[in-house]
Amino acid sequence: MIRHCLSILRLGLLVVTLAGGMALAQGPAGDAGRGKDMFGKKYMCYTCHGWDGHGGSGAVLAGLKLNQAGFNSYVRKGGAGSVGVGGRMPAYTTKTVPEQDLADIFAYLKTLPEPPAAKSIPALTQILSQN
Repeated sequence: MIRHCLSILRLGLLVVTLAGGMALAQGPAGDAGRGKDMFGKKYMCYTCHGWDGHGGSGAVLAGLKLNQAGFNSYVRKGGAGSVGVGGRMPAYTTKTVPEQDLADIFAYLKTLPEPPAAKSIPALTQILSQN
């Protein structure tokens, strides 16, 4: 009976340890309000991604489908191609953008609504129908 209880206790500790490890791998919890300041003022992400995250020379970030781990990985590794050519995302180390700042930016991005579909914008629909 005691061995059975110890086995259950060990299993419980293993589950808690794995869950904690997965939470750490995901990154720290973010603050969307602080992330907005990081996005707009400190790191000036808006210069490539637009104030509303709808893109520009950089990727559209509004309606982001990546989870935090995927987002962190992309920011840390950067995009494919040559830096500065074709809007390639440069790589940012933890020294340049600390984990907490990145988590805050991610939290902010998750608050941005997805951009409207092109066909739902009357002026754009009119222009496209003329071509």
